[in-house]
Formats: sequence, structure tokens, C-alpha cells
Amino acid sequence: MRLTPNHIFYLKLAIHTISLGFVGLLVGLVITEGLGADPVQGLSHFTGKAALNTLIITMLISPIAKHFKQAALIKVRRVIGLYSFFWAGLHLLSYITLDLGFDWGLIGSEIVSRPYLAIGAISWAILFLLTLTSNQYLQRQLGKRWQTLHNTVYIALVLSPIHYYWSVKSGIIEPAIYIGISILLLALRWKTFKRWLPQTATRKNVTAN
Repeated sequence: MRLTPNHIFYLKLAIHTISLGFVGLLVGLVITEGLGADPVQGLSHFTGKAALNTLIITMLISPIAKHFKQAALIKVRRVIGLYSFFWAGLHLLSYITLDLGFDWGLIGSEIVSRPYLAIGAISWAILFLLTLTSNQYLQRQLGKRWQTLHNTVYIALVLSPIHYYWSVKSGIIEPAIYIGISILLLALRWKTFKRWLPQTATRKNVTAN
């Protein structure tokens, strides 16, 4: 059975409902002080994991669509990707406001002195650019450069779980699982990466001859 526009509509509706449900859950946890002994860390952990989970789900869409031959499923990828940036934005905002108190000078020094913050900032910047250029108008304006830019999502997919791994002080099993999932998602795209490599090799051979 092929997915119809109606199926896609209801899938998007489900994505919005579930995502807003998690937003409501977060608000409830904040109001009821249910984020643990350290609510600032709890908020950072909740939003960071939400951003990482939605990024992973976004990257799962293409393999699933190809395996089940459901090209229409790609249409829900943008919605999930936007929620990934939404959670990443909340994650960054909570750090800037609650941890650093909007001290912009301190933000710069923290990023420079702490590698896990640096790679987190890179991941956020990539998601920001992908969100900014996700509309059809900019896709047309950028042309082939749009696909090149959106391939940087693979960098964010690698850096985000590493950022999580480096940021935790204990309990590294869960971050390690996320790193493993990211590696698996990249492995599923080995044909894509393989297409990039021969082109470079071919150019070198032509130059050598």
C-alpha cells in the first residue's frame, strides 16, 4: 500500500501532537519541580535528549522510505527536523539563561575552553542553517548548493552524541548507545558516501595520467 496525501497529513498531525505533548510534559515538570535535585541540569538533559532523539528520527526517515518504497514518507522529514532544531534551541537557551545568565563574554570563553561546548555549538549552527534553508524558495535559490549544505547534517549526527557523551559526568552507557545508533545510521548510507569517494579518486587518476 502506498502512502497517500491523507496518510501524510495524519502522520504530520501525529508528529505535532506528540511533539507538543512533550512540550506540555516539560512545562508540567518545570511547574511541579519534577526535573530532579538539579532542575537546571534536568532541563538541559530533557531538551538535549529531545533534540538528539528527533534528529535521529529525522535521519531514519530516508532509510525507512527506501526500504519500504514509500517515497511520500520523505515529506514528514522536514517537520521532524524543525522540531529537532526547536529542542536544540531550547537546550541552548536554557544554558545561556540559567547557567551563564546572558553573559556573552563568558559564553565565548566557555565555548573556546570546553570542547564539548564547541562541538555542541557547531551542531546547533548546522541545525540552524538547515532550518533556515528548509523552505522551497531557498532550495530553488541555492540550487545544487542546497544539497551540499544539507549534507552537513551528517556532521551534526556525529557531533551531537559526542557532545552528549562528553557533557555527562557519569552514566556513559546511554550516550555510548546514541553514538552507536549514529554510526549505524551513517553505515546505512554507505552507498551515498561511496559515490562521493570514487569521484575524488577518478579525478586523481585523470590528473596523474
